[in-house]
Amino acid sequence: MADRAGEALAGVVDAITREMEAFSGVRDDMLARSRSLIRDCAHSIRAMHRHELDGAERMLAAARQDARAMVEPLAAHPDLYHSGSTQDALKELVEAHLLYGFITGDPLVTPEELGVTGATYLKGLTEAATEMRRFALDLMRQDRVEAAATYLERMDEIYSLMVTVDFPDAITKGLRRQTDVLRGVLERTRGDLTTAVRQEKMQAALRRVEERLG
Repeated sequence: MADRAGEALAGVVDAITREMEAFSGVRDDMLARSRSLIRDCAHSIRAMHRHELDGAERMLAAARQDARAMVEPLAAHPDLYHSGSTQDALKELVEAHLLYGFITGDPLVTPEELGVTGATYLKGLTEAATEMRRFALDLMRQDRVEAAATYLERMDEIYSLMVTVDFPDAITKGLRRQTDVLRGVLERTRGDLTTAVRQEKMQAALRRVEERLG
């Protein structure tokens, strides 16, 4: 009787071990694909800053393929799908696509089109708004203050939307913290733009004085 119980128990442990080995393999594959996805998104954003939009679009297409390859095997493993590694990678996917839409004027992608949760989409939107600071600063350096102001307005609009999403972190997955980060970036950008506007007005006034003096 004891031998039969021991054999049965060994069988149970062996089955659990095989299940864990399969789960570990799926997890390792997910982690590798998430790194590839994050890398594609980073490269696409870098291309956007360089105004290499064709290259950015190709990298976004590669990122979408990586995302599908990462997510499809997780259908039977919802705990892996909702893990931080998976959702962080998908957040980068959202950020890159929304940023591309903002700078090109193309229609913005929806959560359904990217296959992401609402919380992940909002976090990606917040990070896209934060990333717009770099575009605004580049335009200020080129003395294109009005164009920079457009980015500031978009950042402000997104921040105003984010503060209306008032739910616990268990639901939003840390959106409040990222919204606070966006607020700080927004205020710094507003200060930089205010300084740039004042400098532009001062330069214009100096030019008028020089013209009057001949």
